[in-house]
Amino acid sequence: MKRTTEGWGSGLLGVIIFSGSLPATRVAVADFSPVFLTCARAVIAALLGSVFLFALRQPRPQRRDIVRLSLVAAGGVVGFPLLSALALQHITAAYSIVFIGLLPLATAIFGVLRGGEQPKPAFWLFSTIGAAAVAGFALYGSQAGNFAGDLLMVAAILVCGLAYAEGATLSRRLGGWQVISWSLLLSLPLMALIALAYLPTSWGHIQLSSWIGLGYVSVFSMLVGFIFWYQGLALGGIASVGQLQLLQPFFGLLLAALFLHEPIAWTMLASTLIVVLCVAGAKRFA
Repeated sequence: MKRTTEGWGSGLLGVIIFSGSLPATRVAVADFSPVFLTCARAVIAALLGSVFLFALRQPRPQRRDIVRLSLVAAGGVVGFPLLSALALQHITAAYSIVFIGLLPLATAIFGVLRGGEQPKPAFWLFSTIGAAAVAGFALYGSQAGNFAGDLLMVAAILVCGLAYAEGATLSRRLGGWQVISWSLLLSLPLMALIALAYLPTSWGHIQLSSWIGLGYVSVFSMLVGFIFWYQGLALGGIASVGQLQLLQPFFGLLLAALFLHEPIAWTMLASTLIVVLCVAGAKRFA
């Protein structure tokens, strides 16, 4: 019971931190290209993570861990940040946040496929209802979205769910912050080269808000949030704790309204409410 409670507490902290990711990305892509933003945040986080790895003399991952670490890097370090940044060129942060309601279902599916978990049938019922609420909102025809943005966000959710499941499985042996740090370090050479190739042509026009957005997604979204999140998934279960992502739209919509002054339609609130109500049932039967 204590282990499960600690897992849910750690996971909730991770969700709160992640809630600022899309609004911060929305701000940052105003002055940075999506490719540069994706690579720069990975490079900054990798440098920070490597300091902790070597300062604390962490053992190197085993050869059998490289594939899983590569999948974490491909989905969490590259895939989700890049695809969501591209999507935010077409849709608002508030609209994109609602797609996060699909993430718990994606994480649970990959938790079964890659993590060996076996949730009860009722769990899938609640998870599917939550995902259907999000899909219904996306298909409602909101003016804030379009086909390209929707497709990019769905792809981002799928690769992110895979990265979460892989990272949580590894965290049981390596530890949460070690997994994300090694994944970042593994991707550092490639991300650094691409970042250099996509450097802004001029730095003078970049607003302070964009620098703040870059700083947030680099330090908190790319490193600190994963430390709590992977620890929570490892302790409380991938499918179970993964349902906490259903709470992220509430936090994210609030941040988008407060800091970006983006309108929140009643359909956003209604669909978010439905998926949040599903988390209780999903947790019970995970």
